[in-house]
Amino acid sequence: AKNSDHYWSEPEQSILYGTPLYEVASPSQKIALNHLNWFLAYHNIAAGENEVITYNQVTSSVFAAIGGYDTISQELDLETEQERSHIHAFHKIGFLTTRTLLGKDAFKAPLKGKSYKLRKRGLANGSKSSDSQHLYLSLKNLPWSEYRDKTLGFIAKGMLSSSKQYYSQYLRELEQKSPSIPASAGGFWGRGLAPNSRLRFLTFNWGGSPFMACQYYALRYIANMAVKNIEFTIYKYLQKLQKKGEFIPSPTAISYYHLLDEAFHTTTSLFLGRNLYKELSKPTAYEKLIANWTIYLIQKNFHNGISGASPVLMSKDNFSTIDFVYKVLKSPVFGMSQREALDWMQQCFCQEHEGFHVALKNYQNLLSNSRRFCEEIDYLWPVNREMGLMAAAGSIDKALQANRQTLDQFSRLVTNSVE
Repeated sequence: AKNSDHYWSEPEQSILYGTPLYEVASPSQKIALNHLNWFLAYHNIAAGENEVITYNQVTSSVFAAIGGYDTISQELDLETEQERSHIHAFHKIGFLTTRTLLGKDAFKAPLKGKSYKLRKRGLANGSKSSDSQHLYLSLKNLPWSEYRDKTLGFIAKGMLSSSKQYYSQYLRELEQKSPSIPASAGGFWGRGLAPNSRLRFLTFNWGGSPFMACQYYALRYIANMAVKNIEFTIYKYLQKLQKKGEFIPSPTAISYYHLLDEAFHTTTSLFLGRNLYKELSKPTAYEKLIANWTIYLIQKNFHNGISGASPVLMSKDNFSTIDFVYKVLKSPVFGMSQREALDWMQQCFCQEHEGFHVALKNYQNLLSNSRRFCEEIDYLWPVNREMGLMAAAGSIDKALQANRQTLDQFSRLVTNSVE
């Protein structure tokens, strides 16, 4: 109960911070928005760490096969165990927070976007496009996906055949257990490198050669920097509380100690992604192509704009984020009607406010750190070395324009749905 009465991080790290709604919110509502921001941030972090568990083991097997890198493999195995503990803590606090603040509606499936609705409407109405949609849905239920994944795996293995002696034993065991290796739909890799078939293809590459195993850690370093972008502020917040002798909420302490673990993980990512590959055989043209493609995709799909919902999100607001804010406004925290919630969301997502400027500052800090790292990677294309897509997306005007389109679509879905 004592945790619920205190901020878990600086007020700037709150859902809807700096918006017109935040300005008129009560003290208790502002604390709730702060707690929900912690949940949202660590929900995403947990999804990313769940992915890391798989890819750490895939790449660890490659380093073990090289010989002489047993210490690296052992460090990655330790990290994997730490990630499991982190995820458990994040999920436990996240569940209690959302259940307490949002009630049962927090666990309802989110509304679907335009493409999903159009597909269902086409199937239901028997439109001309329904034949292709039926074919698509039928193929999903047939072994097609298995053939596709095996074909992609065959291509990756063929292109990396000169390194076949280093092929990940862990990945080989995954293939023996199931025709389709695991692929996440969320998190840094699941969102940034989607769809799942593409992510599975990249997994075959990361487990297929020493260079590609190192390249995975270049991506992971960028993800580590995004987490640090959030947690370093909480780290300083806890130190401020300690200095004043004030109460330290448990979630704040968890963030503090997680950052200490992440500092270790970030150093590992930096060494493997920036330094170790230079001691190995030079990458082939194919390996350079795949390596650059992944960083390009992360810029395009993940670090692709600023958020009006939360200053700590390093992605533009998508349908899922807007749906989450809608649930917050209709929850017992605010108790709004549908019309009230949509009106406030229009002001929060589609009009310039202080929160966008805080988000832009955080985004530019991450951009600067990512560029500093990428400048030292000699195989990158200029657009990746300079993080050109990410830089171009860091605009309040672009965020407002995108949000107007997304919120308009969301509003039409909400008003046409049965509540």
